[in-house]
Amino acid sequence: MLGASAAPAQELRPTTVTGDAIPASLTGAPGDAERGLKIVTNRQVGLCLLCHSGPYPQERFQGTMAPDLKGAGARWTEGQLRLRIVDAARLNRETIMPPYYRLDGLNRVAAGFRGKPILTAEQIEDVVAYLVTLKD
Repeated sequence: MLGASAAPAQELRPTTVTGDAIPASLTGAPGDAERGLKIVTNRQVGLCLLCHSGPYPQERFQGTMAPDLKGAGARWTEGQLRLRIVDAARLNRETIMPPYYRLDGLNRVAAGFRGKPILTAEQIEDVVAYLVTLKD
C-alpha cells in the first residue's frame, strides 16, 4: 500500500555477480514458470508490461521502451536474466529499469516500498524460470 507507513528494512539474500550474470538462484531452488508468467503480466506486481512488450496478444497497451520479452530465453542465460531483474544498473548505469531486488542508493521510493525490494527472491526466481522458456 502506498499510504502505509514504512516497513522495517528486510534482509536481502546475498548475491554473487560473475561477469554479466548472477549464476546462482537467489533461493537455492528453481522458480515456477507459471507463477513467473502471472508476475510478468500482472499490472500491479512487476509492472513489466509498462515498458516491455511480449508474446501476450491478450494484453493491451504493452510497452515499447525496453526490449521485447519474446525470445528473452534465447538472448540471455538464466544468470543474465537474474542480474537484469535484480539490478540492471549493474550493467547499464543509465537504465530506466528499476532494481527489483536492491535497497540501497535508491531515490524517490514510495513509502510502502521503503526498506523492501519490489519483488521477493522467490518472485524473481519465478520470473527468471518463465523468461528462460521464451526461446522464440
